[in-house]
Amino acid sequence: MKILKNHRTTTAHAVNLIGLLGLAVAISGCEKKEATAPTIPTVEVVSIEQKDVPIYQTVVGTLQGDVDASISAQVTGYLLNRGYTEGSTVTNGQVLFQIDPAPFQAELDKAKSDVTQAQATQEKYALMVQRYTPLVATEAISKQELDDASQNEKAAAAKVEATRAAVEQAKLNLDFTTIRSPLNGISGLASLQAQVGNLVGPSTGVLTTVSKIDPMRVYFSVSQRMIEEVLGRMLAEGKTPDSTEGPELELVLASGSVYPSKGRIRFRNNQLDVKTGTVRVVGEFPNPKMMLVPGMFVSVRALVKTDKGALLVPQRAVTEMQGKYLVAVVGSDNKVSIRPVTTGERVGPDWVITGEVKVGDHVVAEGVQKIRDGVEVKPVPFAEKPAAAAPSGAEAEKKP
Repeated sequence: MKILKNHRTTTAHAVNLIGLLGLAVAISGCEKKEATAPTIPTVEVVSIEQKDVPIYQTVVGTLQGDVDASISAQVTGYLLNRGYTEGSTVTNGQVLFQIDPAPFQAELDKAKSDVTQAQATQEKYALMVQRYTPLVATEAISKQELDDASQNEKAAAAKVEATRAAVEQAKLNLDFTTIRSPLNGISGLASLQAQVGNLVGPSTGVLTTVSKIDPMRVYFSVSQRMIEEVLGRMLAEGKTPDSTEGPELELVLASGSVYPSKGRIRFRNNQLDVKTGTVRVVGEFPNPKMMLVPGMFVSVRALVKTDKGALLVPQRAVTEMQGKYLVAVVGSDNKVSIRPVTTGERVGPDWVITGEVKVGDHVVAEGVQKIRDGVEVKPVPFAEKPAAAAPSGAEAEKKP
């Protein structure tokens, strides 16, 4: 009986185990079925816009003052003081350096004394000529004596002129001891030689510089092709090729911001650089607040043309694959159509495109990695992520 009881217990356990295994298989089958059920991916879409897009040509340029004056000593002497603060604004005629004037004042005084002496000698011989003239008529003296006196008077007169010239030169040298700014501008650093107590002179070199930076010049080079385009447009507008009128210029600073004032082309070089195929151009920008500093590197851009009715999409909506550019268009049935496009100019965060697309088409801007051609999606409006601000006024820039 005991054996029969154990057998029945074992059978019952086996039935229960089979039941549990069956339930587990059923549950596992349901979970697997649910896991393989297709899901519709959610993507963010944006509509293709149409705008008139200004196309800019951008090149790198360098800034330089409208006038850069190198200040040097004209006479040799010891530097007594420096009359300006390096880097400050100076005015025309302001004293920059003072050389010891004492030796030059002494030279001037001596030159004036020489003039007085020469004038006295001239007067002496003039009186002799005056006295000798009637005596020669009475043969009281010989004519030779009169001629000698006359020659001496002329020599003394020449001496007077020479000493007067020496006085003027001495005055200039004395004036040169005070070194002044020749213009209104920004002063530069004083050279190592231009220190108080040093002996300076014409051989010392540049003591400092003064730059007129309002207006400010920008130097840049443009290609021969661009010059031809600009000249052709000027001729079409009835302007002469030698006119300095051209497209307005804009400066993009190193920070990415656009300089608030627009510039103009001042002139261009009269020949092409055969090594680079470019022409040197000089632009000019107002600089009343001294925001621009000589030596700065900037981007110079000019309006080339306007692309009428251009189609724009965010750059993130365009995918590059094996050298081809693609966009994913979501149709009215919420199915994706992958279409090739040709990219054009960049306009801030957007891209100009052409191809099998039209205004109002919805393209995928977020979630491209989830989709493929023909798949059904759930489109929602694109929530643009915050990004670094584009330069103010930034428009399309021509590709090089």
